[in-house]
Amino acid sequence: MAGLFALGAVFTTQTQAATRDEIAAIQVKTAADFKYWSDNSPTKQKIIKFVEEATNPNSKNYIPPEDRIVTTDMDGTFYCETAPLYFQETMFFYRVLEDENYQAPKKIVNFAKKIKPKVYNKTGLTPAENKTLFQWLTKAYEGMTPEEYRAYVRKFMDTNETGLTNLKRGEAFYLPMVEIYSYLANNGFTVYVDSACGVDTTRELVGDILPIDYDRILASDFVYTSTGMGKEAAKNHFYDRHKEKIVISGETLIENGKTAKIFSILNQIGKSPVLAFGNSTGDSGMLEYTLQNSKYHTEVFFVICDDVERELGNLERAKKDKALALKRGWNPISMHDEFKTIYGDNVKREK
Repeated sequence: MAGLFALGAVFTTQTQAATRDEIAAIQVKTAADFKYWSDNSPTKQKIIKFVEEATNPNSKNYIPPEDRIVTTDMDGTFYCETAPLYFQETMFFYRVLEDENYQAPKKIVNFAKKIKPKVYNKTGLTPAENKTLFQWLTKAYEGMTPEEYRAYVRKFMDTNETGLTNLKRGEAFYLPMVEIYSYLANNGFTVYVDSACGVDTTRELVGDILPIDYDRILASDFVYTSTGMGKEAAKNHFYDRHKEKIVISGETLIENGKTAKIFSILNQIGKSPVLAFGNSTGDSGMLEYTLQNSKYHTEVFFVICDDVERELGNLERAKKDKALALKRGWNPISMHDEFKTIYGDNVKREK
């Protein structure tokens, strides 16, 4: 990865955070196995009680294994979204402005140059700029096969996060949340990711590291085309394996956010969750739909970005998010108060 650059600095691959192999090896089977949560964490206590009751056939809150469905958002819920922005948006800047093997259209280059300082300085984008950024996220990969795109994601995962020391992008997982998913999976719960990130991006980040199968990723869909399809509708096109290949069309992702997350649950799971985890109003549909499940006792949790020492949190947003969570009946998770560590003790916020 010696050729990767951002903001004029070389991306190195040295790291002192928990490696992907170490994260994947996290195993929590009983309440005594938790290591990364504070001893008095209300979230840990509530999750343990929920699991103990849901798995006890004699409890009024017992849930049969087939109905122990859990959904979780990714960015900001168990994976870093603040260094300086979501993974796929940060990769977009590298692809358009730094990748020597790619020549982006001039209008995309100019747009990326215009907004990059705002993103990295966290001064905020206008609604119009956010819309254009989302529209062009996949335009930069037009013509790539799914396999080529996933390989590109993998390479970018090996670069260092911005603003946090000793941390690769592929290792930027909240260790306490990884413990939660391990605990749930080891107690008969089936965990799904329900994210607004692109589906192939999410699969590469999550694959081989969390106890979540490849086909349990609900996310924003890529729009594909065939090299021989032209303007013909996919439903009418005969795909010839000898002459064609499937590639990214460059059209905008089909976004999986807010109420769309409910539709993903209905279409791809077919059952209501009993637990859900999120961190923004983009997850509101999933969280509210989970609480609407009247068949079983349910709980939802909302990760609050209130750590500005070990993470790139935002206290103003954190205050608003906590107020929203309490108003809606979502259990707030304080990263500052409840996480003993986030990425590993050697990961520090850059001064």
